[in-house]
Amino acid sequence: MPACPATEDFFRARLDQMIDLRHPLAVLASRMPWQELEARLAHLFKRKARAGVAMPDLDLFGEAPVRAARASNAGRPRVPLRVMIALLYLKHAFNESDEGVVERWRESPRWQYFSGLAYYEDRLPCDATTLVKFRR
Repeated sequence: MPACPATEDFFRARLDQMIDLRHPLAVLASRMPWQELEARLAHLFKRKARAGVAMPDLDLFGEAPVRAARASNAGRPRVPLRVMIALLYLKHAFNESDEGVVERWRESPRWQYFSGLAYYEDRLPCDATTLVKFRR
């Protein structure tokens, strides 16, 4: 029996089945040039190599060898660029604060669909301070 392409994950609800696709925000999501926006903004948010200053570590036995700087994989994964662009648009369109837009995004399937998600997520997309850093 072939699997239905609309239900790849049996235990999760798809957003396009939860909302009315004729809603203005859903229509706008399909008409926005997301790939062009991401392409124009991606170079601004590339991971930049940090130049470390080599300082010798002094101890009782003399100078210790300086380790070469490496990129760390520790930390939180990046929020997708489309989600960040959508959050900024929704913040301005609905006159929300940073904290308000993040909380409302979690509660609204339409907003998540606009942000490019396929499945409903009951979690915050990012911390509100991430929006402040993204705007800079």
